Amino acid sequence: MWLYTESMETGIRELRDNLSKYIRRIEAGERIVVTAHGRVVAELVPPGAGLPRRMSKFELMMSSGVVTPPVEDGDPLEGCAEIRLPPGTATALIDADRDET
Repeated sequence: MWLYTESMETGIRELRDNLSKYIRRIEAGERIVVTAHGRVVAELVPPGAGLPRRMSKFELMMSSGVVTPPVEDGDPLEGCAEIRLPPGTATALIDADRDET
């Protein structure tokens, strides 16, 4: 998220007459509010300011309802027995399950 150093207001004519000056201020992080006859008609901000952050794939899946966030914090496998197999055993079990022995 972009943090503005400050904000200022200017009219359209002033902006047009001093555009380079205002562009330099925007590049420095300033937000320029443009007015016409006393009412706000535009805001000029640095590039990327105000754009939403890209969501991670997990956040996208959560927002679409494909997955739900965990109810509790912590490791879901905490307290489960640790299984240790000799090297190659898992491959042999998978091959046997697939009738590939």
